[in-house]
Amino acid sequence: MRAIVGLWRWRHNPLRRGTDLAEAWVALVALMLILVAVPVIGTLTTDLSREALLTSVREQREARHAIVGTVLRKVSAPPLDPDPETSSARDAHSRVLARWSAPDGTDRSGVVVAQLDAPRPGDRFRLWTDERGRVVGRPLDSATASAHAALAGLGAATASVALIEGARRLVVWHLVRGRHARLDQAWAKAGPDWGRTGAGS
Repeated sequence: MRAIVGLWRWRHNPLRRGTDLAEAWVALVALMLILVAVPVIGTLTTDLSREALLTSVREQREARHAIVGTVLRKVSAPPLDPDPETSSARDAHSRVLARWSAPDGTDRSGVVVAQLDAPRPGDRFRLWTDERGRVVGRPLDSATASAHAALAGLGAATASVALIEGARRLVVWHLVRGRHARLDQAWAKAGPDWGRTGAGS
C-alpha cells in the first residue's frame, strides 16, 4: 500500500528525484510479486510435494508388511534421554529380543523396539518388515504426507517473500547509496565556498 501511495505522492511533486520514483516502483513491483507470485509458488510446491509423498506412501504400503512379533526377553538398555522431564515418548518403548515370521515364511529374530510398557516373554506386538523380513519403520500415512506437503508449500511461500523483500531492500540500498554519493559530490563543489562573503552563496 505504501508503494501505491508513494507513486501517487511523487507524481507531480517538484522535489521528486528520479530515485524516489524508482524506489516507489520497486516497492510496487515487490508488492505485486508478493500478492500474485507467492501464492502460486506455495500452491505449486504443496501440490508437487503432495504428489511425490503420496507416491512414496503407495510404494511403502506395497513394500512394507505389518506382522506380529513375539517377545523372547527384554533387553536392558539405558534410556535415550536420562532426564525424565525431557525424555521423549520413544524412551517409553522397550527394547526386546523378539521372534517373527517374514512374509516369505522364514523365521527371524533380533533386538527391536516394541511399543510395550512392561514386556514379558510371550507378549505379542506389531512391527513392520520388508519382503525379506528385515525390520523397517512404519509406512508414511496419507494424512502425514498431506501435512508435510502443506508445510513444504508454506516454507516455499515464506522463502519467496523473504527473497522478494531482500531483493527490494538491496535495490533501495543501492539507490540510497547513489543519492548519498551525489550529495557528497554536490557538497564537495559547494563546501569550500560555503558561507564566504562574495562567493555567491
